[in-house]
Amino acid sequence: MRSDIEGVAFDLDGTLYPNYRFNIKLIPFILKEWRLLAAFGKARTIIRKEQKTSPPAKDGFYEYQAGITAKLLSADHAQLKEKIDRLIYKGWEPMFKTIKLYHHAKDTLTALRKAGYKLGLLSDFPPEKKLEYLGLDGLWDAVLSSEQFGALKPHPVSFTELASAMSLPCEKILYVGNSRAYDVKGAKRTGMKTAWIKSPLSLGSGGADFSFSDYRQLCNFMLD
Repeated sequence: MRSDIEGVAFDLDGTLYPNYRFNIKLIPFILKEWRLLAAFGKARTIIRKEQKTSPPAKDGFYEYQAGITAKLLSADHAQLKEKIDRLIYKGWEPMFKTIKLYHHAKDTLTALRKAGYKLGLLSDFPPEKKLEYLGLDGLWDAVLSSEQFGALKPHPVSFTELASAMSLPCEKILYVGNSRAYDVKGAKRTGMKTAWIKSPLSLGSGGADFSFSDYRQLCNFMLD
């Protein structure tokens, strides 16, 4: 057990399961809706850039996001917002019924919880249905989406809200993610300790306090 950490929090996409497993399932969607997907991704890049100097759009994030995407596609705002919700937010979720987690990921979560660590989850997309389909619901002390707070990672607001929901100071939380730019940098800005899950071929720590490619390594790091 580590005396300096009382809670472990996780990103979801690409962290608890490999991204390629979802991307393979997404191929039919990409072929059919590539223009929407490209504009949606660009809109989120614009949001991340703007949130560096502007306050989070907490009460209107989805309208804000749809407005940017609609402008990029020269489309109707209201119709595009409905399409994004139907095809991306709700449409992608059933794919997770058959996605397999990283080996030993669930065992690690269970062991951490049994050892007395609080568990949290913070994703850029709504995570609740995904966790249900992945068989990971019921394990958490706090489950949040950064979109609830109007700003995508690495903006610090969702990380501080996560700490509040876990009833822990940021300094007592280890945040685990696969993105150095969004997860590691975002969590570090709030004082959290960080762990980076990486490819076995990746070099270095990614700027994190700990890096691993096998969930058994994370389990040993926390419990030994």
